[in-house]
Amino acid sequence: MSTPIKFGTDGWRAIIADTFTNTNVARVATATASWLCQNAEKPAAVVGYDCRFGGLMFAEITAKVLCQHGVKVYFTTHFCSTPMVSLATNRLGCQLGVILTASHNPPSYNGYKLKAQFGGPAAPSVITAVENLIPDHAEIPTATMESLVANGQLEYVDFEEMYFQQVMASFDMAAIHQANLKVVYDAMYGAGQRVLPRILPNADLLHCDYNPSFKGQAPEPIHKNLLQLSEHIRQTGDYDLGIATDGDADRIGLYSPDGKFVDSHHIILLLIYYFYHFKGEQKGKIVIAFSVTEKAKRLCEKLGLDYEITKIGFKYIGEIMVQPTEHVIVGAEESGGIAVIGHVPERDGIWISLLVLEMMAKTGKTLQQLIDEVYALVGSFTYDRDDLHITNEIKQRVLDQCNADAYQQFGKFKPTHRETIDGFKYHFANGDWMMIRASGTEPVLRVYAESNSPAAVRELLDDIKATILA
Repeated sequence: MSTPIKFGTDGWRAIIADTFTNTNVARVATATASWLCQNAEKPAAVVGYDCRFGGLMFAEITAKVLCQHGVKVYFTTHFCSTPMVSLATNRLGCQLGVILTASHNPPSYNGYKLKAQFGGPAAPSVITAVENLIPDHAEIPTATMESLVANGQLEYVDFEEMYFQQVMASFDMAAIHQANLKVVYDAMYGAGQRVLPRILPNADLLHCDYNPSFKGQAPEPIHKNLLQLSEHIRQTGDYDLGIATDGDADRIGLYSPDGKFVDSHHIILLLIYYFYHFKGEQKGKIVIAFSVTEKAKRLCEKLGLDYEITKIGFKYIGEIMVQPTEHVIVGAEESGGIAVIGHVPERDGIWISLLVLEMMAKTGKTLQQLIDEVYALVGSFTYDRDDLHITNEIKQRVLDQCNADAYQQFGKFKPTHRETIDGFKYHFANGDWMMIRASGTEPVLRVYAESNSPAAVRELLDDIKATILA
């Protein structure tokens, strides 16, 4: 009996050599080929891979299967980021893009993401259709990559160069360089390690070398995974900005000059503020996932911008961004995945970091000064998230209790109401909020909280955990 394969919040992900095997990749590639042949007269696809173990091997299997079914394949010349694949899919006019990546997941995982012709995540309807076409078995073709190139079925394309040229044409690089901002970049051994040093040749670098094991660390740009970067900034004492991107470089983490983590909620608010006040985007929509700070709503209301809340998963945001009737300025998730107008509708950690640098360069203000300007509009806040690695039995019990609305109080904290767009978000009378949600890509229960200070957030998180794990 074949292993069932399901796509989660952002693609199919599984443990290498357990479920993520050559045979199963061939099955998913066969389904991808079937969808392409059913939906295009001249089916074509982009195929890329990031820095994870087995990436090239799995990508070549995918390419061979696609070619065997009559799909023209454009293959990367070396490892690349997810945004590079999305951009190439759009620029080359392909119906789908495939990147072999497990994004921020632990190093034991690999994954398979689908990208749409518009240059962003494939729509949920497309993903479901591909899932439904996955066969019980698929053969791995014996053709060589060289033979596929020779007969015109496969073409090598430098996706990184295409992306680099897009950056050069889209940013005021002269202003960024002339500002002489001192930057340190942590690639977390991920796919940004080649291109960002090309864009910012004077940046200091951490973990910008090829290491498919990520030294055992999940390449997710959150503070607990970036302590070395934080300490380096604090000890050096003269950086204007610290940047980190995840395994496939579509997520961002930032650090202030004092080595403090700047979470994605603050970055989202900064981008809304920058586009509105400095880039002339005074009409349009902000699209944010359910787990994003409530301050985003308040800022939109202050500025007169429409906003829409989606389920968690960038595919839901991307669907809205590509609608011709919409004018989406920023589309963003709590996890550090942010897309903006003027680029493909795709999360892009490097692109967003360059926007922050451009903002600092063109305003002449420090990161904290810009944050303070946002605080003047919406108030200051602190956010944190705990990832609970618990048994499936305990996780399901907690979710069942949430579904039954059984949690009426968390320690001394009594919610006034809750929302259930995706997970369970509880609001409190003073404007604080917390949320409980199961991860869509890992066996994890996530607990989120926002309050007015780090101590208050920690107290809230601890009382929540004590309640749900009792």
